[in-house]
Amino acid sequence: MGVEIREVMDQEGFIAADAILDELHITKREFAHAIGLSHSAIIRKDRLRAVSTQQRLRQAMEILKRIEPWAGSISAAWSWYRTYPIAPLGDLTAEELVSHGRADDVRAYLSHIAEGGYA
Repeated sequence: MGVEIREVMDQEGFIAADAILDELHITKREFAHAIGLSHSAIIRKDRLRAVSTQQRLRQAMEILKRIEPWAGSISAAWSWYRTYPIAPLGDLTAEELVSHGRADDVRAYLSHIAEGGYA
């Protein structure tokens, strides 16, 4: 089934991440590294709720949710995110781009593809 974005949000509107980690069968350390955060940003409640951490989590979740319909599952979307080189973005993966603060470039690329543009 796939994790809905609302399922990874706590009652206060913060992304908790545990639901997505369970779905992907990955550790907090792996997830933090893949989205360009330190391990402590994911495990420490004060750091997890920081604006910068929440922004990075939201960016990664948005990208995964946009990829999921094409990939067929959230696990397949995660695989794409981590391994697919995006030619117009220097053959970097979404993981590499997001880790370097370039989530907007990935989102623009995905919007271009969704609008019928070429990869």
